[in-house]
Amino acid sequence: MLQEFKSFIARGNVIDLAVGIIMGVAFTTIVNSLVNDIIMPPIGVLLGGVDFSNYYINLSGTEYPNLAAAKAAGAATINYGVFINAIINFLIVAFAIFLLVKQVNRFMKKPEAAAAPAAPPRSEVLLEEIRDTLRSQRG
Repeated sequence: MLQEFKSFIARGNVIDLAVGIIMGVAFTTIVNSLVNDIIMPPIGVLLGGVDFSNYYINLSGTEYPNLAAAKAAGAATINYGVFINAIINFLIVAFAIFLLVKQVNRFMKKPEAAAAPAAPPRSEVLLEEIRDTLRSQRG
Protein backbone atom coordinates (compact mmCIF):
# COMPACT_ATOMS: atom_id res chain seq x y z
CA MET A 1 0.00 0.00 0.00
CA LEU A 2 2.88 2.36 0.74
CA GLN A 3 4.34 1.72 -2.73
CA GLU A 4 0.97 2.48 -4.36
CA PHE A 5 0.68 5.70 -2.37
CA LYS A 6 4.22 6.68 -3.37
CA SER A 7 3.47 6.09 -7.08
CA PHE A 8 0.19 8.02 -6.74
CA ILE A 9 1.94 11.02 -5.20
CA ALA A 10 4.77 10.87 -7.74
CA ARG A 11 2.39 11.33 -10.66
CA GLY A 12 2.77 14.69 -12.32
CA ASN A 13 -0.90 15.58 -12.25
CA VAL A 14 -1.14 15.17 -8.44
CA ILE A 15 1.83 17.47 -7.95
CA ASP A 16 0.33 19.95 -10.42
CA LEU A 17 -2.93 19.85 -8.49
CA ALA A 18 -1.14 20.52 -5.19
CA VAL A 19 0.73 23.46 -6.70
CA GLY A 20 -2.54 24.77 -8.14
CA ILE A 21 -4.27 24.63 -4.78
CA ILE A 22 -1.42 26.41 -3.03
CA MET A 23 -1.34 29.09 -5.72
CA GLY A 24 -5.13 29.41 -5.52
CA VAL A 25 -5.00 30.08 -1.79
CA ALA A 26 -2.31 32.72 -2.27
CA PHE A 27 -4.22 34.21 -5.19
CA THR A 28 -7.40 34.38 -3.10
CA THR A 29 -5.63 36.51 -0.51
CA ILE A 30 -4.49 38.91 -3.23
CA VAL A 31 -7.97 39.09 -4.76
CA ASN A 32 -9.60 39.69 -1.37
CA SER A 33 -7.23 42.58 -0.79
CA LEU A 34 -7.88 43.90 -4.30
CA VAL A 35 -11.63 43.84 -3.78
CA ASN A 36 -11.75 45.09 -0.19
CA ASP A 37 -8.93 47.64 -0.36
CA ILE A 38 -8.89 48.85 -3.98
CA ILE A 39 -12.20 48.21 -5.77
CA MET A 40 -14.88 48.55 -3.09
CA PRO A 41 -13.84 51.95 -1.66
CA PRO A 42 -14.28 53.81 -4.99
CA ILE A 43 -17.57 52.00 -5.61
CA GLY A 44 -18.68 53.04 -2.14
CA VAL A 45 -17.72 56.67 -2.87
CA LEU A 46 -19.61 56.59 -6.17
CA LEU A 47 -22.67 55.32 -4.31
CA GLY A 48 -22.46 58.07 -1.70
CA GLY A 49 -19.97 56.71 0.81
CA VAL A 50 -21.58 53.29 1.07
CA ASP A 51 -19.55 50.38 2.43
CA PHE A 52 -21.08 47.11 1.21
CA SER A 53 -19.53 45.12 4.04
CA ASN A 54 -21.73 47.04 6.48
CA TYR A 55 -25.00 46.14 4.75
CA TYR A 56 -26.93 43.69 6.87
CA ILE A 57 -30.39 42.86 8.09
CA ASN A 58 -30.66 42.66 11.85
CA LEU A 59 -32.95 39.83 12.92
CA SER A 60 -32.68 40.45 16.66
CA GLY A 61 -34.76 43.62 16.79
CA THR A 62 -32.07 45.63 18.62
CA GLU A 63 -30.40 48.50 16.76
CA TYR A 64 -26.62 48.43 16.17
CA PRO A 65 -24.53 51.13 14.49
CA ASN A 66 -22.72 48.67 12.22
CA LEU A 67 -22.24 45.01 11.47
CA ALA A 68 -19.18 44.69 13.72
CA ALA A 69 -21.20 45.90 16.71
CA ALA A 70 -24.04 43.51 15.87
CA LYS A 71 -21.61 40.59 15.60
CA ALA A 72 -19.91 41.58 18.85
CA ALA A 73 -23.30 41.56 20.59
CA GLY A 74 -24.04 38.13 19.08
CA ALA A 75 -27.08 39.38 17.18
CA ALA A 76 -28.51 37.25 14.38
CA THR A 77 -27.89 39.08 11.09
CA ILE A 78 -28.18 38.47 7.36
CA ASN A 79 -24.96 39.93 5.97
CA TYR A 80 -25.88 40.63 2.36
CA GLY A 81 -23.17 43.27 1.97
CA VAL A 82 -20.51 40.66 2.73
CA PHE A 83 -22.25 38.44 0.16
CA ILE A 84 -22.01 41.22 -2.45
CA ASN A 85 -18.26 41.45 -1.71
CA ALA A 86 -17.97 37.66 -2.15
CA ILE A 87 -19.72 37.85 -5.53
CA ILE A 88 -17.35 40.59 -6.66
CA ASN A 89 -14.40 38.47 -5.44
CA PHE A 90 -15.70 35.51 -7.44
CA LEU A 91 -16.15 37.55 -10.61
CA ILE A 92 -12.62 38.94 -10.36
CA VAL A 93 -11.13 35.49 -9.74
CA ALA A 94 -13.15 33.98 -12.60
CA PHE A 95 -12.04 36.75 -14.97
CA ALA A 96 -8.40 36.41 -13.90
CA ILE A 97 -8.52 32.63 -14.43
CA PHE A 98 -10.16 33.18 -17.82
CA LEU A 99 -7.31 35.48 -18.83
CA LEU A 100 -4.73 33.03 -17.50
CA VAL A 101 -6.20 30.04 -19.37
CA LYS A 102 -6.54 32.14 -22.52
CA GLN A 103 -2.85 33.07 -22.37
CA VAL A 104 -1.74 29.50 -21.58
CA ASN A 105 -3.76 28.20 -24.54
CA ARG A 106 -2.17 30.83 -26.75
CA PHE A 107 1.32 29.71 -25.79
CA MET A 108 0.60 25.99 -25.93
CA LYS A 109 2.05 24.21 -28.92
CA LYS A 110 -0.62 23.64 -31.51
CA PRO A 111 -1.07 20.02 -32.58
CA GLU A 112 0.54 19.17 -35.86
CA ALA A 113 -1.66 18.40 -38.81
CA ALA A 114 -2.59 14.76 -39.10
CA ALA A 115 -0.08 12.84 -41.19
CA ALA A 116 -1.19 11.07 -44.32
CA PRO A 117 -2.36 7.54 -43.64
CA ALA A 118 0.39 4.95 -43.78
CA ALA A 119 0.56 2.69 -46.81
CA PRO A 120 -1.11 -0.70 -46.33
CA PRO A 121 1.16 -3.66 -45.60
CA ARG A 122 2.67 -5.49 -48.60
CA SER A 123 0.61 -8.64 -47.92
CA GLU A 124 -2.61 -6.62 -48.10
CA VAL A 125 -1.58 -5.04 -51.41
CA LEU A 126 -0.81 -8.48 -52.86
CA LEU A 127 -4.17 -9.86 -51.69
CA GLU A 128 -5.97 -6.92 -53.31
CA GLU A 129 -4.11 -7.54 -56.58
CA ILE A 130 -5.05 -11.25 -56.51
CA ARG A 131 -8.69 -10.33 -55.83
CA ASP A 132 -8.75 -7.85 -58.70
CA THR A 133 -7.13 -10.38 -61.08
CA LEU A 134 -9.69 -13.07 -60.16
CA ARG A 135 -12.55 -10.65 -60.72
CA SER A 136 -11.24 -9.65 -64.15
CA GLN A 137 -10.85 -13.33 -65.19
CA ARG A 138 -14.48 -14.14 -64.26
CA GLY A 139 -15.75 -11.55 -66.57
